[in-house]
Amino acid sequence: MKAKRVSYLMFFSFLIVLPNLKAQEVNEVLKKVKAKLGQVKDYQADGMMKLNVSFLQVPDSKVIVYYKQPDKFRIRQQKGISLVPRGGISINLNSLLGDNRYTAVDAGKSSLNNQTVNVIKLLPLDEEGEVVLSTLYIDPISYLVKKIVTTTKENGSYTIEFLYGKYSNWALPDELVFSFNTKDYKLPKGMTFDYEEEIKKDTTKTKTTRGEVKIIFSNYIINKGVKDEVFEAK
Repeated sequence: MKAKRVSYLMFFSFLIVLPNLKAQEVNEVLKKVKAKLGQVKDYQADGMMKLNVSFLQVPDSKVIVYYKQPDKFRIRQQKGISLVPRGGISINLNSLLGDNRYTAVDAGKSSLNNQTVNVIKLLPLDEEGEVVLSTLYIDPISYLVKKIVTTTKENGSYTIEFLYGKYSNWALPDELVFSFNTKDYKLPKGMTFDYEEEIKKDTTKTKTTRGEVKIIFSNYIINKGVKDEVFEAK
């Protein structure tokens, strides 16, 4: 009888400890993700931005992308469309993971582009914040975030996919694809676009409620210093 009692105690102790071990594993994955991101103190990169919205004819535009720890991020161009993420929208991984103000939950595994990835959900601790939930799809070998799906209170849901290549050791993407709901043909409140005369209404396309911003990066300049003035509004 005593042996059985010990066995039961060991069994229930295992059940109690198991979730904590799982939480530790999830946090360890995120720790490795952030360690890769933390290598980059700042960067400047050239980019080509392509906007695909069904009701607009928008030319591709050259941009310069700037980042500086912990969460300064800006995309600039001389003309056309300028993209300024605000509110609950972030296309910068460091901003999403940097403050640790979330509970991380294991959501199992999934398949992305014929590759098995770990799925981790981030539940913000700030109930008053704009973000309700972020789901990360992480390469279990390289610890690169391949995809994020974020749900917000006011701006709906959006998805970001990252394609890596030459700068993967720095956890910097060669290409980023941001897709969102245009909400009856209106761009999300969290994004600002400056329309110039070269942008025209396109009545030939079938209207859909999905929009897409693609940025193709090149010529990263990493950890060479970026002045704070770059991030100031003009």
